[in-house]
Amino acid sequence: MITAVLIDDDENLRIGMKALLERFAPNIKIIGEADSVESGYEILDAIMPQVVFLDIQLNDGTGFDILEKLKQKNGEIKTNIVFITAHEQYAIKAFRFSALDFLLKPVDPDDLQKVIAKINAEIEKNNSFSHIDLLLENIRKKVDNFKRIALSNSDGIHLFEVNDIIRCESEDNYTKFFIKNSKPVLISKTLKDYEELLSEHGFERIHQSHLINLNYLKSYIKKDGGYVIMQDDSHLPISQRKKERLQNILTKQLNN
Repeated sequence: MITAVLIDDDENLRIGMKALLERFAPNIKIIGEADSVESGYEILDAIMPQVVFLDIQLNDGTGFDILEKLKQKNGEIKTNIVFITAHEQYAIKAFRFSALDFLLKPVDPDDLQKVIAKINAEIEKNNSFSHIDLLLENIRKKVDNFKRIALSNSDGIHLFEVNDIIRCESEDNYTKFFIKNSKPVLISKTLKDYEELLSEHGFERIHQSHLINLNYLKSYIKKDGGYVIMQDDSHLPISQRKKERLQNILTKQLNN
């Protein structure tokens, strides 16, 4: 059994979550509940479960406040966190950069099952929890321009500087990251997921299989159908419908 604590100030949501877990995740046992920052901190300080289902907005503060208090006392947080949230776009973006799981209210059973599958895999891997520190750092500083990203794969969770990512390449439903001074990392998410996440950081989708960091673009070659040469000496094709946009971006950069 996987032990869990449920923290939410909405009693109806807690009842609903317990019913969903009983039906779709019978291997998860709720060993405690709380409805505030104060009671949430007390229960997690006393019993640290393997998973915490944590609401962001609580009556006396936020779920982040609980994590900060635990971190201040214990130095680190050693549990899997699944945030439960309404549509707080900033928080969702922070979760995605930190490779942390979240569920949107009202909780969808399909989404819950996907998260549970990931939790089962994470617990087996015995991961580090440095990505929680990354999240708290970004939330604390109210960071808009996320400088680091957590990537989770079968080896564990890895933190990288966004600026060190040279390019990303699609491999079916996986994405391979090519990173400066590091081995490639294969992640079980689609390239589209990362296109949305990295578009504000100077990344451009030039092909259905390629997302590049424009800072590492070495040459744009127009012959042979058009391709780019990156600083890692990779030669990447440009799809026909992406050529004009890429040319416009490069022209603007030259004129600035």
